[in-house]
Amino acid sequence: MKNSSIILIISLSCLVFNVEAQKMPDAHVIIDKVDANMVSKTSIVKSRMIIQGRRKSRVVVSKGYTEGNNKSFTEYLAPAREKGTKMLKLEDKLWIYSPSTDRTIQLSGHMLRQSVMGSDLSYEDMMEDRQLIDMYDAKVAGEETIEDRQTWILELNAKVDDVSYAKRKMWIDQKRFVPLKEDLFAKSGELLKRTRMSDFEKIDGRWYPKKVNYKDMLKLGKGTDFIIIEIEFDPEIPAYIFSKASLKK
Repeated sequence: MKNSSIILIISLSCLVFNVEAQKMPDAHVIIDKVDANMVSKTSIVKSRMIIQGRRKSRVVVSKGYTEGNNKSFTEYLAPAREKGTKMLKLEDKLWIYSPSTDRTIQLSGHMLRQSVMGSDLSYEDMMEDRQLIDMYDAKVAGEETIEDRQTWILELNAKVDDVSYAKRKMWIDQKRFVPLKEDLFAKSGELLKRTRMSDFEKIDGRWYPKKVNYKDMLKLGKGTDFIIIEIEFDPEIPAYIFSKASLKK
């Protein structure tokens, strides 16, 4: 009788485990759906970056163009002292043009880890446009409710060497397949940055966050808010935009 009870308990445990396993989707399927929402062939974005310092905040307005994973061009429109500053990314190279000196410099190596205009974003962050599935192996680690939205918790580990963050943890909305929160870690396991996405809007059939807060966890302050003013997915972008000549135009 005792053996029968043990067998019954084991059978029920296996049944529960199998049901839970069936409910839990494959992590790479989730990432594919996230990339479908967050990544496009081309895009044009006008944005406002609110850099929240310890004493005061400042606002930087820019317009950015991207094509695929390897080309992006950004022009800063405000404030006056930043107006006309431009950045061009081609493959793994980044150039910055400063109108005050009329010079173009190339950033590489450790210089890419520097803050962009005092924000919580680094140049490395701005250059990372690849799809997650190309950079990370992932698994579903559980579920959690964030602000009344049920999420999958994904744990991602880098499968390539040239990534800014060796590990990531993401909370993905189960219905909209957009990240609500993300923690970014060093290889040592130290938490480096945290992002929170909000103000989601359905644009051209895809859900997209109109506001993202980036927080450098090694710095004091409330982080940097990146707010989208206008966004266009898959527009035609003239080829000359992604050239060094465009930096001084």
